Order: sequence, then C-alpha cells, then structure tokens
Amino acid sequence: MNRTILSLAGAATALAVITGVAALAAPDGSPGGAPAAAERLPVERSALLCPEPSLSALAETAYTSVTPEGAKGTKGGAELLPAERADGSGPGSGGGDDNDGNGDGDEDNGGNGGKDDKDGARGGDAKPVAPLKEPGKPVLAEASGADAPALIGTADGSVAPGWTVQQTTVIGSGNGRGVLGTSCSPPDTDFWFPAASTAEDRSDYVQLTNPDASAAVVDLELYGSDGRITTKTGEDITVPGRSSVPVLLSTLTEEPVTNVAVHAVARSGRVGASVRAMDDKLGSDWLPSAAAPSGTAVLPGIPADATSVRLVAVGTGERDADLEVRLAGKTGTITPAGHETLTAKSGITTAVDLGDVTKGEPGSLVLSPAEGSEPAPFAVALRVTRGKGDKQETAFIPATGPVEERGTVADNRAKGTTLALTAPGKTAKVKVTASAGSGGGESVSKSYTVKAGTTLEVPEPPAPRDGKGTYALTVEPVSGGPVHAARMLELPEDGVPMFTVQTIPDDRGSVTVPEAGEDLSLLMD
Repeated sequence: MNRTILSLAGAATALAVITGVAALAAPDGSPGGAPAAAERLPVERSALLCPEPSLSALAETAYTSVTPEGAKGTKGGAELLPAERADGSGPGSGGGDDNDGNGDGDEDNGGNGGKDDKDGARGGDAKPVAPLKEPGKPVLAEASGADAPALIGTADGSVAPGWTVQQTTVIGSGNGRGVLGTSCSPPDTDFWFPAASTAEDRSDYVQLTNPDASAAVVDLELYGSDGRITTKTGEDITVPGRSSVPVLLSTLTEEPVTNVAVHAVARSGRVGASVRAMDDKLGSDWLPSAAAPSGTAVLPGIPADATSVRLVAVGTGERDADLEVRLAGKTGTITPAGHETLTAKSGITTAVDLGDVTKGEPGSLVLSPAEGSEPAPFAVALRVTRGKGDKQETAFIPATGPVEERGTVADNRAKGTTLALTAPGKTAKVKVTASAGSGGGESVSKSYTVKAGTTLEVPEPPAPRDGKGTYALTVEPVSGGPVHAARMLELPEDGVPMFTVQTIPDDRGSVTVPEAGEDLSLLMD
C-alpha cells in the first residue's frame, strides 16, 4: 500500500517538474472524485542542440535565438554553451561573440557563470552564446572559421515555450560552398535521414551531440537500394557527456552508395542528430531529420525555380508503403506526370528524380496511401536544386508535421525570405507574426487564407515595423484544416543562387496536463 501511494506521488511530482503546474484536485462530490478535464499549459523548460557548423576556415556562422512574443511564465532565460569536441578539447574559442556585448556569462544576462546547470552538467568558463532574457526580442551572435563548436542550449521560465534557435552558415567559395541552415533541435532517441549519400562526390557527416552528463551510445543503420548496408563501425558509437561527435558516412560503407537513408538510434541516453551534406559540385546544406515515420507525409516549400527535385523514401515498417504522389501547387493539387505512384519498400531506399516538377510555380509534395492499400510507415525527404551548370546549389526538405498551435523560424532577412504555406486538406486561415528585429523595431502580424489542396507562396512575409537586423516569423493556425509551413532563405553570391530551406513544425511550446483527482480506493487492499 505504501508503494502505491509513493508511486502516485512520484507521478504527480514528475508532471510538476515538467510543467510546474500539475496539482491534485479536491473531490467534487462525484463518485471517486472525478478529476477535472486536462488543459494545455506552457512548458517551463526546454532544450535545443545546434550541430558543429562547418569544417571550412571560410565559414561565417550566425545564431539567432528567440522566443515568440506573448509567452507566459515566470521570468527566465535561455543560453547556448559550447559542447566538448570528440578529440577531448574543451569548449572552443569559436563559440561566438554577441553583437550586443552581453555575452559575459553572468547570471543577470541569462548565463550561468560556469556554475552547474539544472541537468547537473557544468558549462565550465565558457561564455554563453546569444543569451536570451525575454520573449519577442531576437538575440544574434556570430562566429567565424572552423572552430565554432556544437552548442547545448537550455531555456526556462517565460522564454522556454516556443524557444527557437536558427544556425545559418555561409561558405562563399571552395570546398563546401553554400548556405547551411538549420533550426537547432531538441534531443531525442530516434532519427531518420533519407537523402543522405556516401557517393564519391559527397562528404556527408552525421553530427551527434549529447546534452547530458552521462555518455550516450548510438547505432547508425544505413539503408540503400538493396536493403540494409552492412557497416563495421556504425554500431556502439559512444558520445561522451556534454560532447559532440562527427561521423563521416563514407567511412561506414565499403562501396559508395548514391542514395542512403540513415537511421540513428540512441541505445542509451539521448542526442541531437543532423546530417551535414556536402556535394563537390552542388554545394552543401544541412539535412534535418524527417518527421516520425507514418502512413502520410507532406514536404512543403519547393521553390518555384527549382531545376531538379529528387525524392528519397524508405519503408520503416514490416510492410511496403504503396503511395500516391500529389503536388499541391498554386491553384490546386495535381498528379505529376510519370510519377503518379511510389512504393517505399520495407528497409529499402527508393529514389525518384522528379525534374522540374513545379514547372515554375511553388509547390509541396503530398504522399498518402494509394487507393486500396493499407497505410504503412515510411520516412521521406527531398533534395532540391536551383541554378544551372557550375552555378547550382542544393537544399533539403524533409517531411514535416502540421503547425498545430504555433511554429517559429528565426533568422529572416529584409531580402531573400520566402514563406510557403500548404493546406493539403481543407482551406485554412493562418496568422503570421514578424517579431521585433535583433536591432530593434516592433512586431507586425498579417493573416493569410490557404485554399484547400494548394501551396501559398509569400515572397514578402511580414517584417517588423522600423525593424533592424534579423527577425523571427511565427505561424499560428486560426481556423480550417491542417497547415504545413517552410521558409526559404536566399543569400546569392557570385551568381550562385545559394539558399536553404527550413520546415516549420509545431514548436511544442505547450503540453496537455491532466489534473489528478483523489481516489481513496488506492488506500484499500
């Protein structure tokens, strides 16, 4: 009986730690003291991991940290601290300098001053990168060269709900040329990366970052067109506590494989995982993990001027996934000629070159079970190419879930920012809010209607009034069906249409918390 009571108390305590709001309800007179309905409440703590930006000495990296305006909760702060490197070196000197001069690491500006953080790990004497003190005002930090380390971030209080960090790296020339953009992601235990490669003209690294004090153990499973690829060193990869480990995919395979799906599984602990993909001719970018495998997928934000689109899928369940392929364009949904269906075979990577599938208009791919087939889980991503000849550049679009309550993408610029909104089912109305700029200004909101089965391209999304610097865009559904979103950031250089695309999933800034009720029957044998 005592163990039962302690178990109930432990569960309530765990909820309180996560949200700070769980409480036991008093009996309301109904039989058994029925609990009140669950409610959604803002999270009080969140974590993000940013991968090591680049191996190039020419890399220029910008970090933008922001929490959407209107977040509620106790006063808090957010910071990013350098992770140890795989070679055992301490937090690097390239962690970035705040452009506002506030990165001195004391407790007043959101830093921890080298003290133990709430996970029990130590930040050492490293200065926090882009410390954030309040919602609605982005903070920008910059780093140069190949010394910038991976970053481990935590946020609490009012800046935790919806906290977003964008990492954007520009390499103007040479090996790895391109714009490498990624939204820093929360730690997890399971990741799928379709569209990776171990081909001779590709140098793809899986970057694994461990936010916790104890070591994590990760397995990397590779799948090609013939099924599971045998690897000698892909299992039992140890990622020390508060450290980051890069793994060059080509070292795991005996023969080059053009289209590879990578499945990263944390056997113990949790990690952040991203793939840095570099092509000798087509530039480089980050390949984020695809949405959790399911029977349907939406890949939003294919640019109107895409010259080549490659779809890469892998069946992740016991059965093959027979899929219908549709393109949600500017005026409606069509079936791409010659690519009406696709079979994502179980454990096998399938690649399909769709060419210039959008035909000069923006679009999004929608994959769903073919007529008469049973849903089966699969993971999928796109490699998108813009430009021609030696002036080409690529980016990746993984499948992403809908924005359920709110989604945010940071590091938007006055020029070169394009927002894509897709409503694969019913017509939807959304509100898009531009935050204040990193250098000042006031937030601005605008509403859009996305017709059923279409993709709405917004080449000039809202920008802050009198804003300076970079800013965040927050997408909030107002009514109608599900909406999927993505942002393209263009930073052309020397005639190369360098760009990156970030999908905008729900920010998971709130959680459903059931209110526990007293049940006196627990006290009886």
